[in-house]
Parts: sequence; structure tokens; C-alpha cells
Amino acid sequence: MSTKSAKATTQLTAPRLLEQYRKEIAPALGKTLHQSNLMAVPRLNKIVLNVGCGEAAHDAKILEAVQRDLALIAGQRPIITRAKRAISNFRIKEGDPVGCKVTLRRARMYEFFERLIHVALPRIRDFQGLSPRGFDQQGGYSFGIVEHTIFPEVNLDEARFPFGLDIAIVTNATGPQGTLALLTAFGVPFTRSKTSNAPGAPAEAAAAPEDA
Repeated sequence: MSTKSAKATTQLTAPRLLEQYRKEIAPALGKTLHQSNLMAVPRLNKIVLNVGCGEAAHDAKILEAVQRDLALIAGQRPIITRAKRAISNFRIKEGDPVGCKVTLRRARMYEFFERLIHVALPRIRDFQGLSPRGFDQQGGYSFGIVEHTIFPEVNLDEARFPFGLDIAIVTNATGPQGTLALLTAFGVPFTRSKTSNAPGAPAEAAAAPEDA
């Protein structure tokens, strides 16, 4: 097989998690939610990774390090987010860099999601699952990661500026119950504590990573 043919085959190969959704998860959700139209079954639309880093306004090295590590985690170059207005208490001017953001869709979204579920989250120390309180009424789910070093793509020896990040999962579901059913079907672990059994409130941040 030629090099061009091999590359074309690789590009046409769908991520494993996407294939699982098409063949197993979507049909099962259709039955569970009594939805005969598979196009109306809950599905992922995008995943947004956001890092707030006010120190970046005063230190270009921090911004560069955050950009580098976030690109490794997401598999896509992040964009710089800038202050919409000046904040004198923090010596931040309008337009100053204050963080980075990546929006993942299609194949990269599913590839990241699989790494998140099966590799990154299990590396969190004393991890008991994500809080079911991070759902919103528009079909989204958000939670925080305290330290980005839970992702194996990050070289711990080079991670000079540890940072946390917010992860927002956006779906086409019309409410929190549909989003919960979808994420549970993907294998996202949720806690079952008596105080965290109602979707709708912000999720608590995840714990720190386990020691290597």
C-alpha cells in the first residue's frame, strides 16, 4: 500500500468511541429514552477546555507554557483569551492575555473524550467519580480539573507551571436527564453520594493527580 493510501485510510478511520456510539450507544439510548428517531438521540456536539491564567498578563513564559501543555492535552492549538475590560486590582488592562481555550469537535473531540474517561480521570488521587451537579438545562455538563498533570501527554519534568482547567461538554440533549444518560452510556463515572443526586448545580473540581 502506498504512503498516500495509508494516510487516506487513517484519516477515514473513525475514533473508537465514535464507532461505539453509532453501533451501540445510540440504539440503546433510543430504546431507553423511547426515541425512534436516532437523529434526535442525545449526542456530543463539542467539548471546550478553558484555562484561566491571570498571571499570563505579566509573564509571557507562563502563557507560553500553558499554551504548550494545553495543545498536548487537546491535540489542537489553543487560542488566547483576553480580558474584555480592565481590572485595576489585578493590574490587568483591557486586551491583556488571561488564559487559553480550545474547542474540540468531531474526531478530535471523541479522541480526547476517550483519553479523559479511561486514562486521565482514573489518575486522580482518591477519585470517586464526577459530581452529578454540573448539568445545566441546555444539555451541557461542566466540571473542573485541579491539576492538568493528570493527563499523560504532559511531561512532569517540563510542567513548570501547574494549572487547572474547566471542561464543558456540550450535547444536543434538551435537558440534564438526557445528558446524564448519554455520558453514563459513554462510561463517565459519577458519584452516588446522597448530597449530590440532583443534576443542575455546578460540579465540584476534581482532586489532584496521584503521585507517579
